[in-house]
Amino acid sequence: MSSLSLAVRDSTTMLRRNLLHARRYPSLTLNLLLTPIVLLLLFVYVFGDVMSAGIGGSGADRSDYIAYVVPGLLLMTLGSTTIGTAVSVSNDMTEGIIARFRTMAIHRGSVLIGHVVGSVLQAVASVVLVGAVGVAIGFRSTDATALEWLAAFGLLVLFALALTWIAVGMGLISPNAEAASNNALPLIFLPLISSTFVPIDAMPGWFQPIAQYQPFTPAIETLRGLLLGTEIGNNGWLALAWSLALAALGYRWSKTVFDRDPS
Repeated sequence: MSSLSLAVRDSTTMLRRNLLHARRYPSLTLNLLLTPIVLLLLFVYVFGDVMSAGIGGSGADRSDYIAYVVPGLLLMTLGSTTIGTAVSVSNDMTEGIIARFRTMAIHRGSVLIGHVVGSVLQAVASVVLVGAVGVAIGFRSTDATALEWLAAFGLLVLFALALTWIAVGMGLISPNAEAASNNALPLIFLPLISSTFVPIDAMPGWFQPIAQYQPFTPAIETLRGLLLGTEIGNNGWLALAWSLALAALGYRWSKTVFDRDPS
């Protein structure tokens, strides 16, 4: 077999291993998935009328806020679910299985590839579930064309890939699962200080640069524009640049740490 065939075979095996782990131990994924769903229900049914009036004027109703908040929470779901990747990678590094893999005749990068592909698949499935909840409570995307839906899906997959590589790096440097979970908290915290819940213009002036110049805000605005037919401006290019830069950084970081000889 060629080296490429071996790499594909071993990566597929590692992917199957990680998906089996996720199926046998679903509690972590479910706990992380509940965060965006609870926030969605909380902000829609508790704060929805007030938020709608603040965003769309006194004549707005709750459906306006549902349309606004769902795209942001879809991106937040990606950040939440990839924390499980950091924990899973940290467990593999600290429980000895990686040391055993190093002694076996398998493609060296297949371990990380299995984690990344498995995590992206789980993240996309989680987004579909949160999106289904959004549709159930009234979210509609009637103005989006088939091409815009395809672009929205591509953005979600690319952003999930970028966050996953960052989460893998966090897991590799963590001494235990608890530290990995704490290290990956920015993946949940950053969406909270972005344009997920309110427009940036409604924030205090000193806080607006913090919300504006981070990866989640342009991705959220791009997804919102694709699904709702609103203006995207230069957010599409910024979201693409952030995604590619984070993916490249996370890949390089993860590969460098993983290739170090164990001490």
